[in-house]
Amino acid sequence: MSHTILRLADVKQRTGLSRSTLYLRMANNEFPAPISLGGRAVGWLEQDIDEWIIEKIEASRINDHE
Repeated sequence: MSHTILRLADVKQRTGLSRSTLYLRMANNEFPAPISLGGRAVGWLEQDIDEWIIEKIEASRINDHE
């Protein structure tokens, strides 16, 4: 199984969220946590980000129909 790791710039671009918003949502357990890449470097598994985006799309569409 192949895992792609996204760095912060890629996560910001995919989600449209700012760095501060991402970290706030992580603190509130509303966004996937990063994984340590050593030192001060972190990244996110692409699959985790894709799943989060899909959940947001589905939740938005459910709320639109209520």
